[in-house]
Amino acid sequence: MSQSKKHSWLEALVNTAVGFVLSIAAVQWLFPLFGVRMTLSENLIATLLMTVISVLRGYVLRRVFNHWHLRSYR
Repeated sequence: MSQSKKHSWLEALVNTAVGFVLSIAAVQWLFPLFGVRMTLSENLIATLLMTVISVLRGYVLRRVFNHWHLRSYR
């Protein structure tokens, strides 16, 4: 059984939302250990851009693998 496009988007969004929160926390904690300082707003902007890329990547890869999966049963 294949996953619907709606569920693919939902999965990608939830997965990325968790990653977004972890990324904000990791940057605030890890970057200073390497001498990199970012304001919270800089961190949010950078993380938001990467989040958009991640959602699109996750959705496209899910659809590609779903397509390959369905083709293997034909």
